[in-house]
Amino acid sequence: MYATALRVVRRHDLADDVAQEAFLRAWQALASFDLARPFGPWICRIAANLAVNHVRSPEAREEELPEGHAEQRAPGEDPLTRVLDREAEGLLERALSSLPPDQRAVLTLRVVEEMSYREIAEALAVPTGTVMSRLARARAKIAEALRPYLGSAGAQAGEGA
Repeated sequence: MYATALRVVRRHDLADDVAQEAFLRAWQALASFDLARPFGPWICRIAANLAVNHVRSPEAREEELPEGHAEQRAPGEDPLTRVLDREAEGLLERALSSLPPDQRAVLTLRVVEEMSYREIAEALAVPTGTVMSRLARARAKIAEALRPYLGSAGAQAGEGA
């Protein structure tokens, strides 16, 4: 849930606030929770909606994550590999940052949280077709942003996005 919020709001302090608010709202609405349904997608829906609402709010300003926010790789790797990996992570991070919040939320729920289209649709309270179109647009934008760096592999990935 925190990871979902972080990928949408792009800042650790805001993701903390969103996660805390999501837990509070889940606690307040616990009586209305359907025990026949899974808890994870329900609370993820709350967090994702709060995160998207925050990003869309007029006072919200998306700021880049601070340098060095990513996990560090184990020492002993080839220095060139580490540099290339960091560069690739930065490119991907910028591509993700360029996505609209609703597309970023759908992509995060699908790729990171590994939720099904149906679960994402339920979590965000949108039709499954909307999930599919947002996901397709997000993948196309990521492929387009990375195409100059991936060469022919990027062109092939863009065709299948």
